[in-house]
Amino acid sequence: MKGKQYSVKVYETTIEKIEDEDKFISFFDANYTLFKDRLIVIQGVVSERIENYLRAKSLKYVSNTELPSSRTRQEIQQEINEAKVAEEFKQAQLKEEMHKLSSRLHNNLKVLDTIVRSGQELNIDGDLLLLNRVNSGATINVSGNLIVTQVVEGSIRCKGNFMMMSNSPKANIIFHGVQVKNELLDQKLNRIELKDNEILITPVLKKEINWES
Repeated sequence: MKGKQYSVKVYETTIEKIEDEDKFISFFDANYTLFKDRLIVIQGVVSERIENYLRAKSLKYVSNTELPSSRTRQEIQQEINEAKVAEEFKQAQLKEEMHKLSSRLHNNLKVLDTIVRSGQELNIDGDLLLLNRVNSGATINVSGNLIVTQVVEGSIRCKGNFMMMSNSPKANIIFHGVQVKNELLDQKLNRIELKDNEILITPVLKKEINWES
């Protein structure tokens, strides 16, 4: 697939009734040089006569189409700032939740900050806090609880009380012998828990910033 981006000058006009045909044609005849390199957006009644005229003049046009309005530099910067604040807010929530859950890791806790690469198999007797990704073809077997902060594309086998994972559509996850459906891990961060012999999956980041006052 190939694509190009153009900066196009647009002129928008409205034809309210069929009787305006003559005015429309007269106006564009008089100003043809100005509009021959512009996109003409026509709202309202576009008759066959007007379409034939535009084609004969090789004028580019669309009819009854709402184009996106251009934004000012200030509006774009405001949107960037809002997105940045929202991301910082989510990261703060993530760190808080990570702290809460990591405090529950106590069973021979092992902390790793390396990529688990394809072909590797880790066997962890106890809890694991993994600060990196799990590549496709890698396998982690954990007898305790598990937190993975990066994307998982390999296999996870966990027998602890809980796991916490990011959105990992390519992962193969077995929790207490039950395969976890990838489509259920659709949030940025997910908590997988065993409660009363039932596997529960809940999003960690539930709160969103509402910019509307």
